[in-house]
Amino acid sequence: MIQFVWIWVFLLLPLPLLVRAVWPPARATREVALTVPFFSTLAALASPPVRVRDAWWRVAGLFIIWMLLLVAAARPQRLGDADSLPVTGRDLMLAVDLSGSMEMPDLELHGKPATRLQVVQAVAGDFIARRAGDRVGLILFGKRAYVQTPLTFDRATTRAMLEEAEIGLAGKETAIGDAIAVAIKHLRDVPQDNRVLVLLTDGANTAGELAPTRAAELAKQYHLRIYTIGVGADTLDVGALMGAQSFSGFRQRMINPSADLDEKLLKHIADSTGGRYFRARDSASLEDIYLELDQLEPHARADEIIRPVAELYYWPLATAFGVALALAGQRIARQRAAAASRNTASATS
Repeated sequence: MIQFVWIWVFLLLPLPLLVRAVWPPARATREVALTVPFFSTLAALASPPVRVRDAWWRVAGLFIIWMLLLVAAARPQRLGDADSLPVTGRDLMLAVDLSGSMEMPDLELHGKPATRLQVVQAVAGDFIARRAGDRVGLILFGKRAYVQTPLTFDRATTRAMLEEAEIGLAGKETAIGDAIAVAIKHLRDVPQDNRVLVLLTDGANTAGELAPTRAAELAKQYHLRIYTIGVGADTLDVGALMGAQSFSGFRQRMINPSADLDEKLLKHIADSTGGRYFRARDSASLEDIYLELDQLEPHARADEIIRPVAELYYWPLATAFGVALALAGQRIARQRAAAASRNTASATS
């Protein structure tokens, strides 16, 4: 099957005729006549007049060239047989907290102390890498919330954007409600059964224009399932945190670094939208949470129909070039014939 991408180009087909009709012809200039007794000899030396048949061939050739150029400009394409490409997967938005508390070094990564953000970047990065066939987007939020990466199949870019995130990039506070609102805005055109948000935070809502409870109500209206994750250890050695091991007074003083975590709010958001709340107290439990999220039922979308396309514009373009060469060759042959005729007449005279 052959189709033309820009079929409107054929409207230009009568353009040469319109130009000929509208453009004024060249004005004939009257030359001073000179009567000479050897006019017959001069006439023999002049180029032979173009015959009517040759003139029509030239006009026909030029018209064929113009038509072939239009065919090439219209971008002819050959369409192959249609083939269906099944598409299954989920559309997931990850909302990651970048508030100041995410800098707390109360977790471990590969046996070494690490901040909460470093652990999230490592574990969530692996989670993103495993989402083959899914579209994954990234929302970063602090005092403000914004989309760092829209929904895309390019998981490598999404993971790189997460790894490049820094504390305070969106402000030091926590706007959970605004993060949910941003997710609703970017997922509202996705099929209802496929709207999923994974929200990770280590604190309570302290900023933003929209209250988290109200945001949860809107999420429910838009059929957005929210899985919330509260991250942070339950205990922390203050001495180890301050690097003051030499002072025995700090060595055994233990605190709860997750005292500000609003688990009640996170549970409410998850329960009201049909999701679940998870608690990540270390990197291992965070990995288990993402493994459990991997078990979400994929949403089967309609198959995509693909047809291989082959461009054909070079065929009419090459044919037009060939016809132009033929016309040029004919003209050169006539000129050579005229020159030979003049040489013969000159030798005879």
